[in-house]
Amino acid sequence: MSDEPQQPSGEHEPRGWAPRDPAAPGAAGAPGGTGGEDGASGGTGGKDGASGGTGNGSGKAKKPKRPKRTGWRRAVPTWRMVLGAVLLVAALLIGGFIAGYELVDIPAANTSATAQSNVYLYKDGSVLARSGEVNRENVKLAQVPLTVQHAVLAAEDRDFYSERAVDLKAMARAAFNTLTGKGKQGGSTITQQYVKNYYLGQEQTVIRKIKEFFIAVKLNREESKDQIFEGYLNTSYFGRNAYGIQAAAQAYYSKDIGDITTAEGAYLASLLNAPSAYDVVVHPENKAAALGRWNYVLDGMVKEKWLGAGERAAMKFPVPGKVKPSTGLSGQRGYLVQAVEDYLTGNDVIDENTLATGGYRITTTLEKKKQDALVKAVDDNVMSQTSPDRKADRNVRVGGASIDPGTGRVVAMYGGIDYTKQYVNNATRRDYQVGSTFKPFVFTSAVANGSTTQDGRLITPNTLYDGTNKRMVQGPHGPTGYAPANEDDIDYGPITVSTATDKSVNAVYAQMAEDVGPDKVKQTAIGLGLPKNTPDLTATPSIALGVSTASVLDMTEAYATLANHGRHRAYTLVDRISKNGEDLTLPDSGHTQQAVSREAADTTTAILQSVVEGGTGTAAQGAGRPAAGKTGTAEEDRAAWFAGYTPDLTTVIAVMGQDPETGVQKPLYGALGLARINGGGAPAQTWAQYTEAALRSTTATDFDLQLESGAEEPAPPTGEESSPENTGTPSETTSSTPPSSPGSTPPGSPSPPTSSAPATGGTETGGTETGSPAGGTADHGGAQNGGGDNGDPRGGDNGGGAGGNDIGGDGNALLPGTRGTPAAPRQ
Repeated sequence: MSDEPQQPSGEHEPRGWAPRDPAAPGAAGAPGGTGGEDGASGGTGGKDGASGGTGNGSGKAKKPKRPKRTGWRRAVPTWRMVLGAVLLVAALLIGGFIAGYELVDIPAANTSATAQSNVYLYKDGSVLARSGEVNRENVKLAQVPLTVQHAVLAAEDRDFYSERAVDLKAMARAAFNTLTGKGKQGGSTITQQYVKNYYLGQEQTVIRKIKEFFIAVKLNREESKDQIFEGYLNTSYFGRNAYGIQAAAQAYYSKDIGDITTAEGAYLASLLNAPSAYDVVVHPENKAAALGRWNYVLDGMVKEKWLGAGERAAMKFPVPGKVKPSTGLSGQRGYLVQAVEDYLTGNDVIDENTLATGGYRITTTLEKKKQDALVKAVDDNVMSQTSPDRKADRNVRVGGASIDPGTGRVVAMYGGIDYTKQYVNNATRRDYQVGSTFKPFVFTSAVANGSTTQDGRLITPNTLYDGTNKRMVQGPHGPTGYAPANEDDIDYGPITVSTATDKSVNAVYAQMAEDVGPDKVKQTAIGLGLPKNTPDLTATPSIALGVSTASVLDMTEAYATLANHGRHRAYTLVDRISKNGEDLTLPDSGHTQQAVSREAADTTTAILQSVVEGGTGTAAQGAGRPAAGKTGTAEEDRAAWFAGYTPDLTTVIAVMGQDPETGVQKPLYGALGLARINGGGAPAQTWAQYTEAALRSTTATDFDLQLESGAEEPAPPTGEESSPENTGTPSETTSSTPPSSPGSTPPGSPSPPTSSAPATGGTETGGTETGSPAGGTADHGGAQNGGGDNGDPRGGDNGGGAGGNDIGGDGNALLPGTRGTPAAPRQ
């Protein structure tokens, strides 16, 4: 038994402990005590029976619990969670990199490095063309001039010799820009591009990109930078079916690569970014973009100190030579293949480099019967009329396109006499003015927007306008300073919109464009189908005269929208594209949009029927079907157009003048043995022959039109009493201040006619051309005296009305777009 004094509880205190304070927490009998010592569970109180606290086994105060996370804080990860996630991702990336590096080997060169042919088919499955054989000749890096090497580096990868195989920053930036809608961006180094060209393929897949990454890393360790760069130069595609820089030097400059200058090398380097798009011979309308890229390359060389600033400043753009296409693409085949490839790449179905690797089977919308008919019509009406003895005939070019307005399918196209002789596709080029074929878009816009003349009268086919030659266009605040001339400087005086369309009167349509609003006219043209970036499509009154340079195919799409009652459907050239049995996704050809109201489109069709029935387009009657159309002539007669349609086929034909040596646009004076070529001549005749042949096996149908209110009202008579002074329409010679009542007498209140003075004119009525630019008197019908309808703001396009009655009109004419309704004599 211990000699130590016992505690009241019967337990021994450890030696050296001070006596407990009975009042202290945890002491025996103290309320809320923590219980006994020695690790026993807390007591229930002292021997006095006071309740005690439950113990924590240590005799120390308990730590307060961490408060629970509430509200939004529960969604925020803790630093432990973040750290753990980062470590996990890092471990996965490191593991993935190690696994990928070990598993992905450098493969043998792919079959695409020697490219296959593509097969192009007509709609019925018959072969249209095969792409040519591969044009490639490898060279050593030492054979490429150092300045050309530097040009390529400046264009594609300026840090190539100092960077790693892959640039993660550039890849991330490219991915971000692509995802945020800034356009597809490239983030690949030259090493990655070489791997893609030589070892893999052009397919845009995640698997291919992953393989490209690891092969590039391995290749960078196994081959020198010079070896990789040499391989890149020999495998890259430069356009014109040229693979490798030696083939490119021959294709563009007919030189070996060792003879290429710095300026030429900079242009070849520019092509790597967009091979065909930057070919200024194939796409002359893209010269500004090509020049921009060329300057970017040279400026980059100066920045990297690879080129002196003085030498760079003295350089001139080296225009490449003519194209030498494969003989397998002769005739129309090359033009059609080029148009199909532009359609596929332009709609992001496939990129140009991928398509160039070959192996694709492409079924087009082109119909062989219609294609052959279009070629024959051009040959019969244009090319067979040329003579080697006439200098002007060497400048003749023809473009044509035909679209089914109900489906938007391109069924035929004419690009030129022969792809191996005239390389530029005349159906898709955008560098010739469309002339007065643009005027219908002005009237369509007027109806679609419910536009009125300056004195508040609704614009309809029967609205009177002042057709005075060089009449000053009047704006809301007075004269605009623009006074376009009519063709052959003819004064028409008061004239209805319908008759002004028949005769293609510039003074009327320039004023109408101002009345509608040039910007509204522009938006209507875009809605109908013209590209937003059409050159010279500017919102000024001159827009009415067709100074813009849309392509033949663009105009065909826009006119097809009119034929389809104002419902726009983007054209399509491809039904199917596949490789190794797998189809690629094509644009949705079924999507349509009501670009303008049906009444606007149909009322335009009505006045264009009048152009064919008795205006400048009477030659189109040769199709033997109900037809609507419009003639047009570019500035200085450099191009003559006819754009027309039946209810089931829309076709545009243009005859163009271009010097075959210099590529400069030339007037067509004297071509085909005629003093002038206008839209009512060879273009309309070609249109008529083709349309008759293309639709020969189908039943002719009439137009089903819904006209705007007021379109069927009889036109008011005109005469001397309806002079500009009486109608309130100022002319250039009589007014320099804002008119109080511009326009003409409202259709509902004409003055009684007192005379009908004959007018001169009628220069393009669609009959047989005589070649005389002077135009006959209207008393004699003004039938086709060789005058053209000119889209130049300085010279209008006018055609005489057909018939032998007063002022060239048909005394028994019907209202445009209606049948059996007598009309006033056509002016």
